[in-house]
Amino acid sequence: MDMIEVAGLLILAATAVQVLTGIAGQAVRVAGARRKGAAELAVFRERARILLERTAIERERAELSWNGKRKFRIARREYENPAGDVCSFYLAPHDQRPLPPFRPGQYLTFELHIPGQPGPVVRCYSLSDGPNARDRYRVTIKKLGPPPKAPPGTPPGLSSSYFHDSLAEGSIVEVMAPGGAFYLEEESDRPVVLIGGGVGLTPVVSMLNTLVASGSNREIWFFYGVRFRAEHAMFDHLKRIDRENPNVNLVVCYSGPTDTCRPGEHYDHKGFVSVDLMKTLLPSNNYEFYICGPPPMMEMINRDLREWGVPEDDIRYEAFGPATVKKAHEAPPVAAGSTYPVVFARAKRTLDWSEAAGTLLEFGEANGIRMSCGCRSGGCGTCLTAIKEGEIEYVHKPGKTPEAGSCLVCIARPKGRVVLDA
Repeated sequence: MDMIEVAGLLILAATAVQVLTGIAGQAVRVAGARRKGAAELAVFRERARILLERTAIERERAELSWNGKRKFRIARREYENPAGDVCSFYLAPHDQRPLPPFRPGQYLTFELHIPGQPGPVVRCYSLSDGPNARDRYRVTIKKLGPPPKAPPGTPPGLSSSYFHDSLAEGSIVEVMAPGGAFYLEEESDRPVVLIGGGVGLTPVVSMLNTLVASGSNREIWFFYGVRFRAEHAMFDHLKRIDRENPNVNLVVCYSGPTDTCRPGEHYDHKGFVSVDLMKTLLPSNNYEFYICGPPPMMEMINRDLREWGVPEDDIRYEAFGPATVKKAHEAPPVAAGSTYPVVFARAKRTLDWSEAAGTLLEFGEANGIRMSCGCRSGGCGTCLTAIKEGEIEYVHKPGKTPEAGSCLVCIARPKGRVVLDA
């Protein structure tokens, strides 16, 4: 075989190799495209499944919800911490009809008939379990003592003491349908940080239970802060979820551990739940944050998250009680020395309001004018009051803005002379 033949054969061989390589590459690209297409189809199908499920749930929620009050029987009581001051109450509908699903993080509003009180006492308590159980609801309530720095003889928390001391299994309570604008965005697939302080863990436990029950693959961080082991609620439940779900990261902080509190077993960090701690554990700030706890804790975490660069839309919180968390859209200060007359029409009283008087609800209560209230944070709607004249503004955005002509007095203040139907 001469050199020309050898060269020809080499050229043919090289050409064959190129052709085969091209065919192989094309096959790899086709296979890759098929895999990508299959993956995109799987994502589409999963999103379609979630959308259909959510549509069915919304329809069921609308069909099964109720207006006004509904009677529930306390089917079971269960203490949740060694101190015995946190108790779960399982509520079964007295009429035995199905219950509407709720959004994890929402609450129930109770109208309690407490002996010795001049009228019904309205209080809101977060639902503390996922919405899968259709025959009962659960709320978890801490028995509150007198307020800090209160004078001797100040009574303990009225409604929480009534639940703990007076309501046994079989007792009947009157309940309004689940509500509230603080709830988990279940359609999202972004990583999530759930933060609970003290008994403020209840709505975020509802979110955690829902995510776990749904088989969600979202990255989940659960930060929980209490003082020490005796106050640590749902210890075994949280440990089990952390152990059985690789995508769940439980971080427990004790601010005042005692000698019997064991680090690594009972708690992970000494101190308060803080954004500085989160910075050491989270790879970035690209999470959805849900916070519930004492107002000072939420105020601090809310502020520090914003300073860390977390968008305000990614920070959601629940605040029950007269204290509120300051956000960027809160009402501006009133000019120093300004006062506005507030007329309480039914009480036939006219009083001068100033910024130091707080909200219209606080102002009325301080002057002996009784108005209905529940959450005291603009969420439940119990304090809805008609405005007969004048205008108001809100100290922070309400969960749901009332129709014109009414206001939520728990978070409202006057913009000038105002006449209330109260």
